[in-house]
Amino acid sequence: MSRLLLHICCAPCAITALNHMKSRFERVVCFFHNPNIHPLLEFRKRLKAVWSLAWRLRGRVEFLVDEDYGLRRFIRAVCHSGSRCRTCYALRLARTAAEARRRGFSHFATTLTTSPHQNHQLIKRLGERIGRAAGAEFLYTDLREQHKEGMKEARRMSLY
Repeated sequence: MSRLLLHICCAPCAITALNHMKSRFERVVCFFHNPNIHPLLEFRKRLKAVWSLAWRLRGRVEFLVDEDYGLRRFIRAVCHSGSRCRTCYALRLARTAAEARRRGFSHFATTLTTSPHQNHQLIKRLGERIGRAAGAEFLYTDLREQHKEGMKEARRMSLY
């Protein structure tokens, strides 16, 4: 049984990725974990939108939601690494890979690959390395071409 744990950064990107991934996997579970979001109000808006999407998709897609506002840990990690983007990707991918392994998922992925604003090469490289170390396969899928459609659907659903 092929199962995917999908890290989600926000509801609109989740819509984009879910539309693609649900046909490829027997089971897709969304995992919201974003210790990098600032300010707190932005984190709360994204969290509320994710819960709203989870409610709309209840019975069809399962959601795991980390409600911890982990900005302090994120800032400390960035200060020690010196590379904000690399640290941000690595923290979220490592946590997702660990959850995938712990919960018996064969694969993990991230909605960060829906955004035209992210460093896709770095995400792919880190995801593959982290996946090998965690014992879960990272699935890189370039979904930038579907980004606008996902944003449009999110607006239609009144999701932030």
